[in-house]
Amino acid sequence: MVKDSVKIDRLDLKILMTLQQQGRITNQNLAEKVNLSPSSCLHRVRRLEEVGIISSYQANLRLASLCRSITCIATVTLSNHTQEDFIAFEKLVLDYPQVIEAQTVSGGFDFFLKVIAADMTEYLDMTNQIIQGMACAVNINTHVVMKEIKAFRGFPLDQLV
Repeated sequence: MVKDSVKIDRLDLKILMTLQQQGRITNQNLAEKVNLSPSSCLHRVRRLEEVGIISSYQANLRLASLCRSITCIATVTLSNHTQEDFIAFEKLVLDYPQVIEAQTVSGGFDFFLKVIAADMTEYLDMTNQIIQGMACAVNINTHVVMKEIKAFRGFPLDQLV
């Protein structure tokens, strides 16, 4: 959880932009890149971690090198728009590791899911379980990703902050 009154300066932004692209960079190299002493740089990184701006570090995998899979984008609409139904759906999708992203959205549907499954059979089994797990009717509209054009590689912090 990010604390409300966190002050971010241009050095913090340089650190964050660098870490988004080079998560395994050493503190020494990071410090050189942002023109800080190693101890000052480490202090800033630790502060950014403590306040929740840096939430984790992870490796970006090329899944196609490991296995065959399908990626689906699903839009989900619930027949009832009660808070209880929304909470029940949110809890339900958390149980599926295939759902790698989930957002509540405005507009013509209620949820946006990004799903990675081994194949279409696994995807259909999962969506059927989700539908059966809800008390209200659930409409799932699926779009199979044919080709990824641009993968997420970090936020454009220099334009947002």
